[in-house]
Amino acid sequence: MKKKLSILVNDLDTGGAERVVSILLFMLKDRYDITLFMIHDIIFYDIPKEIEVVIIGNANLNDSGLVKLLKLPILAWQYRKINRNSDISMSFLTRACYINILAKMIGMRAKVIINERAMPSLYYRDGLQGRINRFLIKKFYNRADIVVGNSKGNTLDLEENFNIRDTIVINNLFDIEKITKLSKGDAPVDEEFTFITIGRLDEGKNHILLIKAMQSVDAKLYIIGDGKLREYLEKQIEILDLKEKVFLLGKQKNPYKYLSKADCFAFASNHEGFPNVLVEALACELPVISTDCRSGPREILAPLTDINFQITEDIELAEYGILTPTDNVYSMTKAMNLIKEEKKLQDRYKEKSLIRAMDFDKDRIIDEFIKIL
Repeated sequence: MKKKLSILVNDLDTGGAERVVSILLFMLKDRYDITLFMIHDIIFYDIPKEIEVVIIGNANLNDSGLVKLLKLPILAWQYRKINRNSDISMSFLTRACYINILAKMIGMRAKVIINERAMPSLYYRDGLQGRINRFLIKKFYNRADIVVGNSKGNTLDLEENFNIRDTIVINNLFDIEKITKLSKGDAPVDEEFTFITIGRLDEGKNHILLIKAMQSVDAKLYIIGDGKLREYLEKQIEILDLKEKVFLLGKQKNPYKYLSKADCFAFASNHEGFPNVLVEALACELPVISTDCRSGPREILAPLTDINFQITEDIELAEYGILTPTDNVYSMTKAMNLIKEEKKLQDRYKEKSLIRAMDFDKDRIIDEFIKIL
């Protein structure tokens, strides 16, 4: 008889954790009796048709941080009430993890596995909301049966800054074969040298860094993603007279067809857990430039180096891509011009990119999830 597995996530809108959940549903559906629980009724990624989807509570995407906090015990009570028969409850993203642990604390019998996907000390650094989340992580996470981080960096963060015990690292997993297949589609990408990036249009992803760098780079930049800063970024593109060089493409169901037609992937994030887009770019055989933010990029692009090291000036020609300091327009500009002008460097990274991406293929990672389950 199959074990009953509940997977709890905020929703399946665009995002790295959400894509991982989508892949896991396909990989685990024959082994476990799975129910997908979500806080919001949003599904962007594909899921198996036989998976039951249950929406818990009455959560609103536009709720304030205070309202979200006040709703946590209500959502936890509702989750416990409708999730009575599960053997294992596995959650992704911080809010879903709080609900999962609270449900256990008020009597849910399932074993609880939580998955941290960000760098909490940086992601929750500022303001009252940040202080509340840091407090909740310290108080709640050790009550889970298993705490999983998706990189060495964020598990160390949990251990050193939040006193979370016995964390386990399981990197995000990818369907490399599917990415390769989808990358063959047609996409309207310029024939000039083209940079591309993917990510929510918010402060953390720091797209304005790439936009400013494009003032001194003779190329095109395509930005895939949407978010609250779209109007601001559109205005900056206009102010900097870059409307013929920088293009906002919004959300794309198949970003891989754009990746495969570009010449280089550039990533400017200020903080991460494990940035899926870097592996997806590598799978599309692109050279990659990334800020050396905590955490993830160094583990992906320079796996033999010390994860506690961060470059603070100039650029680093790492094994699988170029690393630059965070929020440094000069260094990003230098890296972008270097990769554009040095064909041998481009080819060197292209030759290694798919090889590195395969280290994170679903068939290599899935056993680690099955082991903890």
